[in-house]
Amino acid sequence: MSFDIRPADWEGFSAVMGDKGGCGGCWCMLWRLPRKEMEAGMGASNREAMRRIFDSGHIPGLVAYRQDEAVGWIQIDRRMAFPRLAKSRILKPVDDAEVWSVSCFLVDKRVRRQGLSVTLLRAACDFARERGARILEGYPIDSPKPKYPAVYAWTGFAQAYREAGFTEVARRSETRPIMRRVLV
Repeated sequence: MSFDIRPADWEGFSAVMGDKGGCGGCWCMLWRLPRKEMEAGMGASNREAMRRIFDSGHIPGLVAYRQDEAVGWIQIDRRMAFPRLAKSRILKPVDDAEVWSVSCFLVDKRVRRQGLSVTLLRAACDFARERGARILEGYPIDSPKPKYPAVYAWTGFAQAYREAGFTEVARRSETRPIMRRVLV
């Protein structure tokens, strides 16, 4: 299966998110907003917050298309765009290196298990490199469960990161490694 990966625009992003806005109305604002603000904004407020990012001209990620239908999303930005990561006990910075982060994935259930996450990660490396990033970091799930529910793996799976050339640099939790790929 072949996918066309493009810099996200609002139309493609919102098509992937669907009417519910991804995971219950998050609209991929989980890491960008303080917890209370994000939870209070589930739905319309989070949608508008992400819409403002797009309207500013900023491209916060990539959208995957299959035959011109938006079927996948990966959010990529400078780590500082995701302040909740810095406050996380498990995902706090490893060091003071300037990194870009992959914070979220959403893959249409009709195209899961077809390598799209790896394709998106590889494209994210190119996207970040073209914008001056030297290191791309991610925070995947690495669960011993043989069938971890994909809907709860919005940060991706560790195996996809490994296949895309990332290596583990820290692990503060049994199931949550911090993985990096040097882009230069």
